[in-house]
Amino acid sequence: MNFHTLSVSTTPSSSSFSPCTYKTYLCSNINNESSRVNSPAPSQLTTKKRCLFCGRRHFIQSATMATTLFPIKPSTATNNNSDYADVINQFHPPKPDWYEEFYAWVMNSATKSYEAEVGKYKSQVLGNLKGKALKILEVGIGTGPNLSYYATDSDVHVVGIDPNLKMEKYARSAARSAGLPLSNFEFYQAIGEAIPLGDASVDAVIGTLVLCSVKDVDLALKEVKRVLRPGGQYVFVEHVAAKDGTSLKFFQQLLDPLQQILADGCHLSRETGSSISKAGFSSVEFNTAFVSNASFINPHVYGIAYK
Repeated sequence: MNFHTLSVSTTPSSSSFSPCTYKTYLCSNINNESSRVNSPAPSQLTTKKRCLFCGRRHFIQSATMATTLFPIKPSTATNNNSDYADVINQFHPPKPDWYEEFYAWVMNSATKSYEAEVGKYKSQVLGNLKGKALKILEVGIGTGPNLSYYATDSDVHVVGIDPNLKMEKYARSAARSAGLPLSNFEFYQAIGEAIPLGDASVDAVIGTLVLCSVKDVDLALKEVKRVLRPGGQYVFVEHVAAKDGTSLKFFQQLLDPLQQILADGCHLSRETGSSISKAGFSSVEFNTAFVSNASFINPHVYGIAYK
């Protein structure tokens, strides 16, 4: 598979990626209309607290919920009754702490054989970022198995988001193991359908085995495009539905409801490759692979989409 070579600016944008915090805004109810509402960016404040990157305040489709302005918060603050916590719950209903902890432990401990096999595909697409992307967002970072492929440069800044806050300790450990300075790594409890970063604020977005479990695939892809700078890269590795008429597709459809319960919303039979191709990227390059350690979670598509 041949991948494009891009020339990526290495100068951080002070208006969209410098550390900042936002004023807390009160929730404002509006009429239930199916439209996206835009608002001027909130003013910046000086603070010592950990915070997200500067950028336009983003809003959620009112077709999904009553449209409200949600404050951008670090992961440690989303346990409060904040607007963004409500947004997370709309797309990713809260689960018991024991389940979140257990699932994070499983993803960290029981996926080593899978990661070893899929590594040759990840290295092709994630390795393409080295020297070309300094500001990277990983959606659904989980326990951080991808960090060793792209975050070994001390100049790289990474934001990882995941709805499961229990993943954070594992992701931070993976960042340390990869050699990424912890000052260059931030973890936030957030979702792909409402990424709490500004427009055109990152050089690259990474998502591996993410679109199988988001509630709204198309909205998540719109968010990926929104936060990417022009010419930026969306790097993906996803499992997709098997071909129609195959025994594998039959079992995927049969087991899909159980898979969603056991694997935190994961769908076995989504046409994710088609969704990425139709998302409006300027170009998409991807290939397919069969991962023997993944059982029914096959085939995989992997590649790069360019904004």
